[in-house]
Amino acid sequence: MKTSVIIPTLNETLILEDSLRAISDLNPHEIIVVDGRSTDSTFLVARRMANLVITSKPGRACQMNAGAKKATGDLLLFMHADNKLSFESFKRMKETMMLAESDGGAFSLQIESKKASLKIISILATWRAKHLNLVYGDQAIFVRADTFQKMGGFSPLPICEDLDFFRRLSRQGKVVLLKETTQTSARRWKTEGVFYTTLRNISIGSLFLLGFSP
Repeated sequence: MKTSVIIPTLNETLILEDSLRAISDLNPHEIIVVDGRSTDSTFLVARRMANLVITSKPGRACQMNAGAKKATGDLLLFMHADNKLSFESFKRMKETMMLAESDGGAFSLQIESKKASLKIISILATWRAKHLNLVYGDQAIFVRADTFQKMGGFSPLPICEDLDFFRRLSRQGKVVLLKETTQTSARRWKTEGVFYTTLRNISIGSLFLLGFSP
C-alpha cells in the first residue's frame, strides 16, 4: 500500500528539517509539503527534503486538500509539522489498512514531554478519541485516497476541520484508533501554559460540537 504523507506548513523553519528527516526514515511513497505562504525559510527547507512542495492560501483544510489533489498514493496520511511517527507505528498503520476493511483512522497521542500533566493529557486525548470519536489533527489522521475523494476532502473551515473530517469519516464506515502512538511537540503547552492551552482546546472543541460557527 503506497502511503502519501501530506504536511501543511506555515513558518515552521525551526522544526521542519528534523520532522521531515524522521518522516523520510519511514520510507513512504511520497512526502508532500503544502506551504501556506510562509514568511521564513520553510519553503526552502521543504524543497530540500520533500518529494513535492506546493503553496496554497493559508489554512490547514485548504492546504491539506491541495496536497491530496497531488498525491498518488493509495493511503493519505495527514501529519502536522511537529508530528513524528516511529517505524513500528507507521508499519502497523499500513498492515491494519491492508488487512482490515477500514476507511481510515488515527493514532493514539503522545506529547513529547516528561511532565506528569502532559502525560495525563495524552492519556485523556486517547480516551476521548476512542470513546467519543473526537480526533484532532495532531493524532495523524489517515484515510484511503478513494474514500477521501468520495468525502470531498476537508470542509473549508478555518478551525476544527480535523474534528469535522473524522466525524464524517466515521460515518463512511469503519475507522480505527491504533494503540500505537504519534508523537507531537509540547511547544504549545510550554509557550502558552498547560492549563490555558488545555482549557482553550476543550472550549473550542465543545463550542464547535454544540453548533457554534467556527
